Amino acid sequence: MELKFLHILTYLSLALVASHAALPVTYWTTKLPNTPMPKAIKESLQPSGLTEDKSTSVNVGKGGVNVGVNKGHPSGGTNVNVGGHKGGVNVDTPGGTHVGVGKGGVGVTTPGHHGKPPVSVGVHPGPSPFLYNYAAKDDQLNDNPNVALFFLEKDLHQGSNMNLQFVKNANGASFLPREEADSIPFSSEKMPEILNQFSVDPDSEEGQIMKQTVQECEEPGIKGEEKYCATSLESMVDFTTSKLGNKVQPLSTETQNENTQMQKYTILGAKKMGNNNNNDKSVVCHKQNYAYAVFYCHKTETTESYMVSLVGADGTKVKAVAVCHKDTSQWNPKHLAFKVLKVTPGSVPVCHFLPQDHIVWVPKN
Repeated sequence: MELKFLHILTYLSLALVASHAALPVTYWTTKLPNTPMPKAIKESLQPSGLTEDKSTSVNVGKGGVNVGVNKGHPSGGTNVNVGGHKGGVNVDTPGGTHVGVGKGGVGVTTPGHHGKPPVSVGVHPGPSPFLYNYAAKDDQLNDNPNVALFFLEKDLHQGSNMNLQFVKNANGASFLPREEADSIPFSSEKMPEILNQFSVDPDSEEGQIMKQTVQECEEPGIKGEEKYCATSLESMVDFTTSKLGNKVQPLSTETQNENTQMQKYTILGAKKMGNNNNNDKSVVCHKQNYAYAVFYCHKTETTESYMVSLVGADGTKVKAVAVCHKDTSQWNPKHLAFKVLKVTPGSVPVCHFLPQDHIVWVPKN
């Protein structure tokens, strides 16, 4: 009987979680009909705050099953419990999200500013190497897995071998619905208020990471770059379609294994993406390290995007997005790409593969 209840509530909790993503998914299908959603976006559509009804509760334990709706409750959100707090299934989404299965099977915590759960962005502080103004330190050449992702355009062909490592960002932050995201300040000036809302110590590593992300979003772009930090899926879609039109194709890197070791990969094939008239135009969105999903999106006129099929020495197959920048003359001369490839700004096209949680948008026919 208890096992049957577990199955029922597991199904019910998953159904509730799925319903939380309905609003942004509906927006996606309305704005981008017949456009497949890439894996990187799907994985950022976890239920943190993505609720249309902020007051649903389901409880199963010694008292049986209770389902209630209370829109006036101050915390809001969804709560599902099976078998008490020590085991079973537990799902809480009061702005933030907690998912627990069994005594130690699955645990997910994502932030929300109402309930103030712990924030963990999952990485060490440091600027993103995919931003044009990025200046790398010499010691980053040794311990940064993104180093291997940069390469020269001349090496983008079938049969080419590269030593690569595809690592998924430990930041599992989820999208907030636009209404909630827009209600939270996002500026250096309001940083004390932001950190307080998420109960983050300003001097902690998490606090420093959040500050840096906001600062990167506020910095002016280089000449010819149009940049925007999207704090919701809806705002990402709006920015992209405002630059490329509604006929767009979003792409992300997908690997057979979530995290791969550094190893030799062989390129099996590469296909240029985009239409014939705008094949040098794209919007690339890099997931930033923050308490909820924030993507640094920028559009340039001098990029080409490719879908590249690779196979690793251990047999791991990867469908990777590669972006080649034709004009790097405005990049920071100390950029990681120049140190790795030993070239100078503007001398040759610079390419890089995108990590699994980044997205490139290209026009489609």
